[in-house]
Amino acid sequence: MKGFRLTVLVENTAQGHGLLAEHGLAFWIELGSRRILFDTGQTDIFCRNAGLLGIEIGAADAIVLSHGHYDHTGGLDAVLKDTGPIKVFAHPKALTSKYAQNSDGTSRKIGMSTQTKKALQEVADSVPTETPVEIVDGLSVTGPIPRVTDYENTGGPFFRDESCRQPDDLIDDQAAFLETPAGVIVILGCAHAGIINTLHYVRQFVSNRQIHTVIGGTHLVTADETRMDRTVDALREFDIQRLLPLHCTGFAAAARLWTEFPGRVSICPVGKPLEF
Repeated sequence: MKGFRLTVLVENTAQGHGLLAEHGLAFWIELGSRRILFDTGQTDIFCRNAGLLGIEIGAADAIVLSHGHYDHTGGLDAVLKDTGPIKVFAHPKALTSKYAQNSDGTSRKIGMSTQTKKALQEVADSVPTETPVEIVDGLSVTGPIPRVTDYENTGGPFFRDESCRQPDDLIDDQAAFLETPAGVIVILGCAHAGIINTLHYVRQFVSNRQIHTVIGGTHLVTADETRMDRTVDALREFDIQRLLPLHCTGFAAAARLWTEFPGRVSICPVGKPLEF
C-alpha cells in the first residue's frame, strides 16, 4: 500500500508552539504522492497551522467536505485562493440553509457562509457525492449514509429553516475510508448519520474487513445513557483497535470511551500526525 499519513490541522484543542485551535475540524491526508484536505474548519486558521507544520496547503489535489456546517466549511475560500480550481467533493445538500435551535427557542445559522458557497460554486470543480465516490486511488467517501440503527440521531436540534419547523436530517453527512494491510481506516467529520450507521455502511464496501482505526467527530456530545450504552456495545463488536474521538464528541462521551476501551482511545490535538 502507498504510505498514508494524516495530520490534524484544525480541532478543538491544540498542542505545539504557535498552533491554534478552534471549534471545527480539518485533516491533511497524504496518500503516496497525493494530498487531500478533509474539511476546512470555520476560518483560515488551518492555513496558518499548516505553515507552522511545514505543510503546503496549495499542493492539495482535492478537498472533501464532510457536510455543510460552518465549522467544517468556513475555510474553503481561503484554501481555494492557494490551490486554484480543484475538485471539491461534497453532497449537494451541503449548500442548503442550516439552523440550530437554541435552548430559548430561537435559532442560529450554522450552514455555509455566503462566501463559502460562492467559492464552491464559482471557483471549485465541484463533484457531487450522492453515491460513494473514490477521491484518489485507495481513498473513497461514502456519500449519504443509511440510517439503520434505532438509537442514533443527528445529535442535535438541527433544522432547515429559521423558524425550526423543518428538521434537517443532514443527508449531506459523509465519511472517508481507506483500506490498509492492518485494516480499514475511517475518517469522520461529525458523524451526524451516527458513528455506528457509518461503520456498518463502510463495511459494505470493504468486504467486511476489520475496521482498525476511526478518527474524527462523533457528535455524541448530546447522547443520552441509552445511546452511549448501545454505541459502546456496537463498537466492542467492531473490535476497533484505535479510536480517536475529536471535536463534537463531548468530554463525557470521550471519557466514557476512554474508560470502556483502555489503551485504544487517544486524543489528537492540532499538529498531531498519524502514520500507518
